[in-house]
Amino acid sequence: MNKAIVIGATGGTGAAITEELVTRGIPVIAFGRSRVKLEQFANKLGNPAHLSLAIGDAFKADDVEKASIGADVMFHCANVPYHEMAERLLPLGEAVMEAANRLGLKVVVVDGIYPYGRRQMESVTEEHPKQPHTRKGRTRLKFAEMIFDKRWNRARPLIVRLPDYYGPTANEASYLGSTLEAIAAGKMAFFIGNMHVPREYVYLPDAGHMIVEISLRDQSYRQEWNIPGGGVITGQEIVRIAQGVSGSSKPVLPLGKVGLSLLGLFVPVMKEVVEMLYLTTEPLRLSTKKYERFIGPITATSFEQGVKETINHLKG
Repeated sequence: MNKAIVIGATGGTGAAITEELVTRGIPVIAFGRSRVKLEQFANKLGNPAHLSLAIGDAFKADDVEKASIGADVMFHCANVPYHEMAERLLPLGEAVMEAANRLGLKVVVVDGIYPYGRRQMESVTEEHPKQPHTRKGRTRLKFAEMIFDKRWNRARPLIVRLPDYYGPTANEASYLGSTLEAIAAGKMAFFIGNMHVPREYVYLPDAGHMIVEISLRDQSYRQEWNIPGGGVITGQEIVRIAQGVSGSSKPVLPLGKVGLSLLGLFVPVMKEVVEMLYLTTEPLRLSTKKYERFIGPITATSFEQGVKETINHLKG
């Protein structure tokens, strides 16, 4: 990799990947809509000489193409809010892929597990049947099919799939992000879904490391890759660790279908979470086999350490 561009560099996964690239000394362009956010992010990273900033609209292929000149690998980390997914996700991906195709770039697309639908095996491999039963799952499947469309005859894409994530750069796109933010601030918090069922989470710095490792191997492209977490943990245990670090004893209330629907009257994105609640009672766990076979050992920070680092970062 000679130079990378990260689309959506100030978001949760985008920031983690950008930081990983910067740490490795790889020249990287951080692309986003907000100059202020990009400059604040660069300041946090120490304004390294090999980090440059590009302001533009990821929905406009011309903006993305102009910013990407000189790069050979593009990381597509931009996303859309839940309640806008059906209308805006594909146009966003189309613009990014059009720009990448014009320049003949390798493209690393960050996505989630929604296309898999309900689990049909204990450990979900990359070949797991994609039979989504939700609107968002079907939209995400169409998105993946678009990424690998044959019309992109010059771009070379791959897709990485993450489970739920958490970490210092996680934002509102993460179910757990807002919970940990509230705990760090000593406020009452909400936890989306069932708090008793063990679920898989990936720590974003670990995800950033594994995603970059995949991107560095030429044979990785035109494939899908799991980015597994560091094991499974219940919501109760996450809260215990987070409260122990923060010193907060404020209650953490689980949000199920009724609670999310009521909140959705005021916050539209919340009612959109309801159809995905099955993942909190029938959680998927991603197989590590492909990554371990072709890349190496999984990077897995313990939950004790990851939650501690996240809370300390949020407390400033």
